[in-house]
Amino acid sequence: MRTDHAHQLTEKAAHGELAGKAELLGLLASVSQEFVASPVMGETLANATQKILDYMDTEAVSIFLLDASQQHLTCVACAGPVSIEGLTIGATQGIVGRAVASGSVQMVRDTASDTDFSGAVDEITGFRTRSILCAPLTLKSRSLGALEVINKRSGDGLFSDDDKQLLQALAGMVSLAISNAQMTEALVEQERIRRELDLAREIQRSLLPADGDANFPVCGLNYPASEVSGDFYDFFVLPDGHIVWGLGDVSGKGMNAAMLMAKTISLFRCLGKTMPDMAQLLTRLNDEIVETASHGMFVTMVAGVLDPSSGEVRFANAGHQPPLYRDVDGAYREIEAECPPLGILPEVCYVEQTLQLDAGRLFVFTDGVTEGRTADGEMLGLPGLLALLDENAGEPAAIQLSRVASLLNRPGTRLFDDLTMLAVG
Repeated sequence: MRTDHAHQLTEKAAHGELAGKAELLGLLASVSQEFVASPVMGETLANATQKILDYMDTEAVSIFLLDASQQHLTCVACAGPVSIEGLTIGATQGIVGRAVASGSVQMVRDTASDTDFSGAVDEITGFRTRSILCAPLTLKSRSLGALEVINKRSGDGLFSDDDKQLLQALAGMVSLAISNAQMTEALVEQERIRRELDLAREIQRSLLPADGDANFPVCGLNYPASEVSGDFYDFFVLPDGHIVWGLGDVSGKGMNAAMLMAKTISLFRCLGKTMPDMAQLLTRLNDEIVETASHGMFVTMVAGVLDPSSGEVRFANAGHQPPLYRDVDGAYREIEAECPPLGILPEVCYVEQTLQLDAGRLFVFTDGVTEGRTADGEMLGLPGLLALLDENAGEPAAIQLSRVASLLNRPGTRLFDDLTMLAVG
């Protein structure tokens, strides 16, 4: 009888152990399904904390994540009688910080006897923390944060080694889920940025003038070094037949430069239709840009107007590199100017200069041309540019510019800087 009774007890214990393992596997499967079902981190972690709280029979559960600087931990999900979501602590603060710093599970059976425990949150919330079990969240040696459970409700109220092993298993699943969610969010953000850059590029291209007739006396080209450009050029015909033209280079790169480029070219096209004096036009542009340009940003620019009937060009320079004039005999002259760029100082008076083309041609370009790299890795430089222009001197201006661009903007290579050129005459 005694043997039968012992056998029954053993079977009952074994059955209970199997039931416990089945329940554990059920929890792990349920939490895993939560992670797979939704790539949205906040929703997924909120559901997971509630499941962990119920299964481990604790009063509270929280998940803390490290910020990008690895200096702070923020609670991103929690379950329990009070919410601490959004709470931020130092990366080494408290039991959570200790778990992250040590990379090991911290089991505190009596918080009153642990010097790292801070009761500040309890004082604010009215919650009483008696015991803590906290596991670090890591993936491939990369620290992500920590998973913390507080106050075991059943039994003697103390966490056990079994609880420790369970929390470690759950922490591994949470770590993987967080990593996957972060990668998903990063991909979504990259796609959003890509779409914004595509839109910005389309807007920028729409602001540049359409290719003119082969015999039109003004032409230009622009090749951005990245998705968006800080360089620009423009030209348009006035009712009296004069052709207003301009070329500029915005300091810096990226979206800020692109936005300032769009503003400058829009103002130029608008104001240039009513202000025939190029010095006054640049002065007005400067006043507008000074008011709104981000700190440290500016625009170098040359703006001019061509009278096709006489070949006279009037232009003004705002801190841009000197335009290059090639006369009919092939001699070159750089036309210097000493006025500051747009957007640096208010109330600047620019100077208008006059040039008679006399069958010659005026070239305006950004530093991406002379500082561009040839196939042998050498900088083109001004001598190289002059040689290229000479080699194609008998060609229309558009061909001359395209030959320069094709030398620098080669298939399979990336420009170091935006490449923009404009020819007049």
